[in-house]
Amino acid sequence: MRLIAYRHIAYIISGTLVLLSLLVFFFWGLKLGIDFTGGTLIEIEYRVAPPSIDTLNARSQAAGIPHVIIQPTGERGVLIRTEHLSEGEHQALLQSLRGGDGESLVEKRFDTIGPTIGKELARKSVWAIALVIILIVLYIAWAFRKVSEPVSSWKYGVATVIALVHDVTIPVGIFSVLGHFYGIEVDTLFVTALLTILGFSVHDTIVVFDRIRENLKNAKGKLSFETVVGESISQTLTRSVNTSMTVLFVLLAIYFFGGASVEYFALALIVGIAFGTYSSICLASPILVTWQQWSDREEK
Repeated sequence: MRLIAYRHIAYIISGTLVLLSLLVFFFWGLKLGIDFTGGTLIEIEYRVAPPSIDTLNARSQAAGIPHVIIQPTGERGVLIRTEHLSEGEHQALLQSLRGGDGESLVEKRFDTIGPTIGKELARKSVWAIALVIILIVLYIAWAFRKVSEPVSSWKYGVATVIALVHDVTIPVGIFSVLGHFYGIEVDTLFVTALLTILGFSVHDTIVVFDRIRENLKNAKGKLSFETVVGESISQTLTRSVNTSMTVLFVLLAIYFFGGASVEYFALALIVGIAFGTYSSICLASPILVTWQQWSDREEK
């Protein structure tokens, strides 16, 4: 099974997806949640079935709080995101949400984040992602330090970074589209999802790279590098797909049954792990082959 022979098609697909993701991100950006912009998050639960979203929006406006985002959670819960509320506004909103009949509700969560803290969180999130990528490159370069032919160890690290950028950029692009058209916000859970995607993807990539390393030792120069990489991908393909499918089944269950608070966290992981598996098989290892062929042409 020579998947490596179709690497140029994979390059085109990946390049197109990354380019589109970057374009929508630069034009629309991400719709940041209160974790980054500052604001108030309230979670309430009604004793009986909650009123409709339209009714809750009308009650919020009646309390003098017009800019409210309301999401149902479970059968009786509601998540409410607003701009920063004073304690007086907070109590007025709760009273209004009870309605004229004084419906019974319980406040399960009340979080307020200032804009300064939100900006600090955004800055630290970017640094966290960048630091993880740098450490991954250093680790792979060290782990494959004894591999020098026909591709140097540091090139394994560069190939991994290219795949990781692919794996992170596409979920960011998708959430830019969701934020622009559907108002979906990203919060610190989204950053957690991106870091998880990085870890999962690099793990999958290292499994393939490790098989390449072992097969190079066994081949002892009798097979071309392209053949060795192709066989290594084929040998690890079933394992990679089965592992990813197992994780995706769990994430799909969380997405559909886990409630609104983790819905988009699960969605980000689903997208990232799916494309991470694709990049480990069709992008990271083929890049090594292309790099080696370029080096051979330059030497000639």
